[in-house]
Amino acid sequence: MTDAPFVRADGRHSDQLRPITLKAGVAPYATGSVLVGFGSTQVICAATIEPNVPGWMKQQGVKGGWLTAEYSMLPYSTLERKPRDIAKGRIDGRTVEIQRLIGRSLRAVVNLQKLGQNTLWVDCDVLQADGGTRTAAITGAYLAARLAVQKLVDARRIPENPIADSVAAVSVGVVAGRELIDLAYVEDKDAEVDFNVVMTGQNRFVEVQGAGEETTFSNDQLQALLVLAQKGLRELASIQGAFLAQQLLKP
Repeated sequence: MTDAPFVRADGRHSDQLRPITLKAGVAPYATGSVLVGFGSTQVICAATIEPNVPGWMKQQGVKGGWLTAEYSMLPYSTLERKPRDIAKGRIDGRTVEIQRLIGRSLRAVVNLQKLGQNTLWVDCDVLQADGGTRTAAITGAYLAARLAVQKLVDARRIPENPIADSVAAVSVGVVAGRELIDLAYVEDKDAEVDFNVVMTGQNRFVEVQGAGEETTFSNDQLQALLVLAQKGLRELASIQGAFLAQQLLKP
């Protein structure tokens, strides 16, 4: 007699993503925007194209365009109000780390030479946080950027799409000795090992962030977590592809 599959607090199996929701056009003044949901985690990702490049690129004679990202958690996104960075007079270290990760993840799949003399700004604002805000932000930021870039192509401001591949991210971790994917907050806060994995649609890793939380992990656990992440990331790439096919076919 086989053991019954492990079921998590929210009813998912160990290798099951939370329900993924995507809604385009939530920020009408952005060039492209998507509201992405990983379960209860909700993030607005908006991409804006500015027909200019940073001064340092001009000074150094760097050709092509640029892509940069900003990330924030709105004060009401968590159970206890989170003060705005402007109220503290500085951006906290976590925010800086996450927005740099989002920027790196997108630049890994964008040919900046083909972007032309344009800057692609990607803003990710967390409406509701229930674990995995950075992974949801990366997954949605790619979609917002892809929709924005298509408008450049359609307007003939650039000759071709500069985005070579999709990119998505997911969390994995060890909780109570079990390897789990896409951790909600109730799992993330008690995780013994916590990873964030970023991968392209062609199954190429962009970044793997991982650490033991006051514990260690074995090579077998590491490999199991990466296999689990890859499974989920292939699912996310498929969801992204279906969403874009629907959006880009609209008149």
